[in-house]
Amino acid sequence: MRARFVAGAVLAIAAAALAVLSAVHLTQGTSAVSPWDLFAAVFTSGDPETSDGLRALAWDSRLPRLVGGLVVGAALGAAGCALQAMTRNPLASPDTLAVNAGAHLALTAAAAFGVSLPVLSSAALAFLGGGAAAGVVLALAGFSEHAPIRLVLAGTVVAMGLASVTAALLMLYAQSTQGLFLWGAGTLNLSGISGLLPLLPVVAAAVIGLVLLARSTDVLSLGGATAQSLGVNVALLRAGLLLCAVVLSAAAVTMVGPLGFVGLCAPAIVRLASVKIIRFGRFAWALAASALAGALIVIGSDVTLRAVVFALAGPHMAVGIPTGVVTSLVGAVFLVVLALRVRSTGSSQEISALPLPHRITRSRRVLLSLAAAALLIVFVAAGLLLGDWWLRLGDIHLWLNGQAARAIEITLNFRAPRVAAAVLAGAVLAIAGALVQTVTRNPLADPGILGVAAAGGAGAMVALILFSSSAWTMSAGAAVGAALAGLVVFLLAGSRNSSPERVVLVGIGVMTAAQAVSQLLISTTSPHRQAMAISFLGGSTFGATWSDLAPILLALVLAVPVVVLIRRELDIISIDDLTPRVLGIRLPGVRAAALTTAVLLSAAAVLGVGVISFVGLAAPHMARMLVGRRHRWFLPVSALLGAGLVSLSDTFGRTVIAPDQLPAGLVVAVLGPPYLLWLLKRSTVRSPR
Repeated sequence: MRARFVAGAVLAIAAAALAVLSAVHLTQGTSAVSPWDLFAAVFTSGDPETSDGLRALAWDSRLPRLVGGLVVGAALGAAGCALQAMTRNPLASPDTLAVNAGAHLALTAAAAFGVSLPVLSSAALAFLGGGAAAGVVLALAGFSEHAPIRLVLAGTVVAMGLASVTAALLMLYAQSTQGLFLWGAGTLNLSGISGLLPLLPVVAAAVIGLVLLARSTDVLSLGGATAQSLGVNVALLRAGLLLCAVVLSAAAVTMVGPLGFVGLCAPAIVRLASVKIIRFGRFAWALAASALAGALIVIGSDVTLRAVVFALAGPHMAVGIPTGVVTSLVGAVFLVVLALRVRSTGSSQEISALPLPHRITRSRRVLLSLAAAALLIVFVAAGLLLGDWWLRLGDIHLWLNGQAARAIEITLNFRAPRVAAAVLAGAVLAIAGALVQTVTRNPLADPGILGVAAAGGAGAMVALILFSSSAWTMSAGAAVGAALAGLVVFLLAGSRNSSPERVVLVGIGVMTAAQAVSQLLISTTSPHRQAMAISFLGGSTFGATWSDLAPILLALVLAVPVVVLIRRELDIISIDDLTPRVLGIRLPGVRAAALTTAVLLSAAAVLGVGVISFVGLAAPHMARMLVGRRHRWFLPVSALLGAGLVSLSDTFGRTVIAPDQLPAGLVVAVLGPPYLLWLLKRSTVRSPR
């Protein structure tokens, strides 16, 4: 009885705090009106002119934003609680299972292809997209509560791939998807209460379904085998929990777009509070507390965001900034905290790289290196020849000799710097990824997944939007952002008791925070700079000139001597921590040199071509499979393969839908996740259970 009383008191206090925040929320806007005046205008009749204006303000602006925030926060909190109970995984949520990303892609695709759907049909489409994405993640990662980080890795990769397809649609169908960028960041700017009403019964039905499953879910908390022995149909129960969670998430995305990490934070807060206050041991209590916490997070984030922006930039700017930016920042912090608390499986075999080849002869290494170089030459030639106007090899010969026709000269003068930028960026990203993988011995580490690339992009956005668009200013911003991200990741996750999986998870949190900062800056700038920023973050070589290659070349010139000097130490470090110490190698110094070089290369690539992910992951893996882990061969082949991958992606992006173009970064981001998912699935099958 005492436990229930304490739990009820906690929920009552949280509900009172939510009521206070809701009252404050109603006062925020471009016009100063108290909540009592709004309620009086809605429920009483007074001066017609005054009442009509206040009634319109209430029903068209203030109440939809408040009700939408409350419903969406509660729905996402309940969905996260259900997913965590289903998987028995404290890191499960609509974000980490890619439910929000799948729903977002489905609705964006409908808008891009001109399909206009009513609210309930849009929610059904979002349900299909979110359910399909969650199904893929669970098929890859399974339900094992003993490997919680694997689920997040698979979900993050799927979400990144789906987000890349969504970004491609936004760029290709800019007219039909106009305004969806801010909606995609999660905004509570709703046009009237009517858009919410059809979805309220859907949310209520899903919540009732979860309540009906509460008793069986309590039994599931004892373990799948135990629950099965006690008469619970575990497969059917998990299907029901997943169904209700996806319905709630799809309804939330349909209302306001994907609000990041509310479904992760709310149950986490309940779990952390339960240790100090009262154990919410039963699923029904946890569900109610998570829904309440979710509503508090969304309304509190919106209130805080608008108060801060109102004080800094005025009321009009405060209304327009997406609330999802704040929830993503809060969620990123929680993800890092949970990553540091979650116990690792103690074995990197779950995410280990493919087995290395045995007995690699020198002649084979030479032959494969020459083959990689020849392949790169083919891709470079294709990049020069293909595009909206296809050329011939003779045209390149004439251009090199200064004898080409004027049209061919103009075309190749435009294409050549783009091809060079793609080649150099791919090479430096591959080297950076190889260095990071070596010193962390983490086969999933790369500048993209560790947040270094996203943070470099955020730093460049700060320079572009707040200062100037000069190359040196953006270069400094990218370098500072990448360096901060690398420092944060390895300080938080680089302890003696750390694991490769935990490093990646902290990196995902840093990446999420950096992306939220970029979205915040983009949403506050002019349309012209907004277009520049979106193109830059997509990883585009469009408009590259020879002078733009200077930072990448400079970074490469500085990095090559360092890598050559420490190549033997890197060979030994890649084995384990004990062998280098026995041989007298100064492990911290070599790691610092390698990581500093990787950050420098990543920042230079971000400056040259924008944010490109997965190159630093895929290219080193392929190189290691071909020539082994000896760095005198491994690093050059990684550079050749990375250069070829970005060059091929750039050529494909500007040829396949010519005269329109896709940024190389988006093409790589669409091609990269299937490779990583295949690697993750294969290594999971190989790992011991």
